[in-house]
Amino acid sequence: MTRPDFTVPSVAPERLPDLLRAMPKAELHIHIEGSLEPELIFALAGRNGVALPYASVESLRSAYAFTDLQSFLDIYYAGASVLLHEQDFYDMARAYFERAAADNVLRAELFFDPQTHTARGVSMQTVIHGLHRACADAKADFGIDAELILCFLRHLSEEDAFATLEAALPLRDKFIGVGLDSSELGHPPEKFARVFARCRELGLRRVAHAGEEGPPAYIWSALDVLQVERIDHGVQAIHDAELMARLARERVPLTVCPLSNQKLCVFPDLAEHNLGALLDAGLAATVNSDDPAYFGGYMNDNFLQTFAATGLTAQHAYQLGRNAFEGSFASAEAKRGYMAQLEAVFRRFS
Repeated sequence: MTRPDFTVPSVAPERLPDLLRAMPKAELHIHIEGSLEPELIFALAGRNGVALPYASVESLRSAYAFTDLQSFLDIYYAGASVLLHEQDFYDMARAYFERAAADNVLRAELFFDPQTHTARGVSMQTVIHGLHRACADAKADFGIDAELILCFLRHLSEEDAFATLEAALPLRDKFIGVGLDSSELGHPPEKFARVFARCRELGLRRVAHAGEEGPPAYIWSALDVLQVERIDHGVQAIHDAELMARLARERVPLTVCPLSNQKLCVFPDLAEHNLGALLDAGLAATVNSDDPAYFGGYMNDNFLQTFAATGLTAQHAYQLGRNAFEGSFASAEAKRGYMAQLEAVFRRFS
């Protein structure tokens, strides 16, 4: 919501795209494995001697025609097979940070899927050390505050999630929270009730994917059973008036990913996306890129294409920016600094 002492200035429509590019941003829903561009996949495959079932970068990219979440995940996991060494994870994250910096991202909270890699014999230490080193360099080289969130794959068992958590705990100082991702349908949040209870005891921040393809009931379960602090996606909340009222009242952040939603046919046409309706109902919705290498756009692409398709305004842009900084797991002091930068950019465009 707008602060009482800050009035969002009117911005001429022709200047709105420049404002969207320039405004500082927090990205709260980015799967770092989903930022692995085809060019880097082929480079890492060559470096590591991994055979790919695609003849070229172009043939791989042409396979990115998804009909639902599962059709995407099949290619996503195949792409991750080239990640074997600590330097591979570092190079992948650094490539993302270069693009994020160009889009004026100041804060990034990166999801990573260790089970995707440990199942292939890659150690937890290899994964986390490579990503954490890239996060440290992101601050020094790009001015981005970056931290890691370990995600459990929901199509696997809770026992597997517990084993993953225990394997990661010696590196507890290198990640701030846990999440829940992968195939949503048929895998409700309550499947992971005990492991999330353990994560609460450990003081880890908690988020979960819910209400992308799954029903509003999954959002209720993520809030009440897993006791998450953010809902990743959450766009199906629109179908439950009581849930919408609760999300607005409690200011639960929703990490919405418009281009991902379109690519996975949640909204076949971006013009039909309900981001504006969520904002106008007072929900703390945000914009994020999800798996940008696969879904056709990083942060600025998501803002520019969504605003062009839906007619959202500068007021909505400010709400989205503020919601993201407020919904991040940054310190209160850091949030004040981010907000000062956001407001300065909006004043410049008045």
